Amino acid sequence: MTTAPSIILTRLDVQRLEKFIADQNEDTPGIQALQAELDRADQVVGHDEVPAGVVTMNSRVHCREEVSGKDYHLKLVYPQDAGADGTVSVLAPMGSALLGLQIGQHIDWPAPGGKTLKLTLLAVEYQPEAAGEYE
Repeated sequence: MTTAPSIILTRLDVQRLEKFIADQNEDTPGIQALQAELDRADQVVGHDEVPAGVVTMNSRVHCREEVSGKDYHLKLVYPQDAGADGTVSVLAPMGSALLGLQIGQHIDWPAPGGKTLKLTLLAVEYQPEAAGEYE
């Protein structure tokens, strides 16, 4: 088992996600994993202090699955915004694992069939905080 990488979250994302979690049933798929990610954050910073290479909510990212070499371009979104091509819900295992990740870090992503894939974050193509968009 590998150790999860250190993560940085924004206070605004934590506040919004904790409110979202409080409004859900604790049996909602992905809620416990998301709460675990929020709880293990190494740093919680203001939206104007987060480094540009950190995945925040509504960030667009480029990551690669290391074994196959397949590239993914994804937008990390709230569950109500998921479903469109290229989006991943923060409640999905991959989504909650991406939250707070920094360029160059990798995560183990539980894939269907019990396999574990290793994803490396190559770029944060768009981060709302870096663009001055804090909604």
